Amino acid sequence: MPLTPLDIHNKEFTRGFRGYDEDEVNEFLDQVIKDYETAIREKKDLQEKLDQLNEKLGHFTNIEETLNKSILVAQETAEEVKGSATKESKLIIKEAEKNADRIINDALSKSRRISMDVEELKKQAKVFRTRMRMLVQAQLEMIDTDDWDRLFDEEMGEDLELLETES
Repeated sequence: MPLTPLDIHNKEFTRGFRGYDEDEVNEFLDQVIKDYETAIREKKDLQEKLDQLNEKLGHFTNIEETLNKSILVAQETAEEVKGSATKESKLIIKEAEKNADRIINDALSKSRRISMDVEELKKQAKVFRTRMRMLVQAQLEMIDTDDWDRLFDEEMGEDLELLETES
């Protein structure tokens, strides 16, 4: 157990023949007591300071641990968000590709139908043209026949007869 200033103050030395000067020893002991009290006070102050610093260090250590945990949670969350975004983007891309394929297939199907309709219309136009040509030719042939001349002559004769009988 360490000495206290009180222990130094109460210390008594045995006296011997021709011992030390008592005033000198007491004066020295008083000086030792003062220095020892100062040292103890400084030690106490330093211990209090050390305790405060240790308390602050503990507080900052807790903050550091909390921040580290928060950083880890944030990193994990960021990874999860990134993973979710990646999955979602892949799903969106797949859906877009499906829609694009469907649109392309619909367009190709419509294109084929239109092409078939155009071909059908071309065929119908050719048939119509052929029939029209045949009809016009038949009409021209009818116009070119001698029947018109005979009809014209017969009608003229009847008209003349009619005029003569009326007059």
